[in-house]
Amino acid sequence: MTDLGKIDRTFFDRHIAPNLGADRDDVAIGPTHGVDFGVLDIDGTALVTATDPLSILPDLGLERAARFALDLVLADVAVSGVAPSHLSISFTLPDRITDDEFATIWKTIDAECADLGVAVVTGHTARYADLSYPWVGGATAMGVGDHDDIVRPDGTREGDRLLLTNGPAVESVGLLSTLFGEQLPLSDDVLEAARNRLEDVFSVRDAVTAAAAGPVTAMHDVTEGGLAGALTEMAEGAGVRFAIDRAAVPMRPGVREVCDVLEIDPWAATSCGSLVIAVDPDGVDDVRRALEDRHTPVAEIGRVEAVATGDGTVTVDGERLEHPLVDPSWEAYADLADGSDP
Repeated sequence: MTDLGKIDRTFFDRHIAPNLGADRDDVAIGPTHGVDFGVLDIDGTALVTATDPLSILPDLGLERAARFALDLVLADVAVSGVAPSHLSISFTLPDRITDDEFATIWKTIDAECADLGVAVVTGHTARYADLSYPWVGGATAMGVGDHDDIVRPDGTREGDRLLLTNGPAVESVGLLSTLFGEQLPLSDDVLEAARNRLEDVFSVRDAVTAAAAGPVTAMHDVTEGGLAGALTEMAEGAGVRFAIDRAAVPMRPGVREVCDVLEIDPWAATSCGSLVIAVDPDGVDDVRRALEDRHTPVAEIGRVEAVATGDGTVTVDGERLEHPLVDPSWEAYADLADGSDP
């Protein structure tokens, strides 16, 4: 098991996968390492669901922190191609939060849910002693739709083209430069560009837009383990090879500089807001155009190839890419929070 962040595949296969409660016929897609969502069959209707921790970072400003926390929860349903429609949310709040502070968080979540067409159906809210930010609860997102509309996590096929929105490490760089910018030996211009990456961390609307625009065969949001983790998880799930062109991978302003200072690999660092999208060749132009109409940066970074063995792999400029053992942004955050110099 990793020291920080998500469990690794070995831990999942040993401890989680063999112990999943009752075996029910209505579970169409159950827990799988690296897969963002599960699916239930309810009398022929698909219920897509995903659960995530709820993270609020007050230093981002409560409104922006609340939007970020909500988008992270809803994104794991959105990458199924079915728009999120319902939300169950539980707040386990630190006792120092004021009524006004919580009201700001909740009104922001309410407004964003209303804009996305998401109804809050149940929840829990309480203060408890000995709790602290950022981890303040958890939430389950749901989406109701047709089974045929689901973009399966293992749906990538030979010949598909691979698109990437935004690029590596936008979340890590945006957060670390905003929270700890005064500790980074970078120019004001670079820090401003890096802090602007927080505007790239919202992916729900991009995922829904991409799925509606063209024949998307698989999507994965670039969370813990970064771009390298997302690519390897998608390729392994489908049993195919991803052939990636490193030069085609976009790098947003400020990302390279912050990662260099912190000595972290941008391809291994979490990047909520970025999506890897596998698209049938006939739909590439339509998906790109739809995303660009939303002013979302998007690039074609590679293609999908068949593998005779059925073992999924990723190559970058011909060299094999491995799944990162640990997301380096966790250690960088801990060091900067302790006041250590990069």
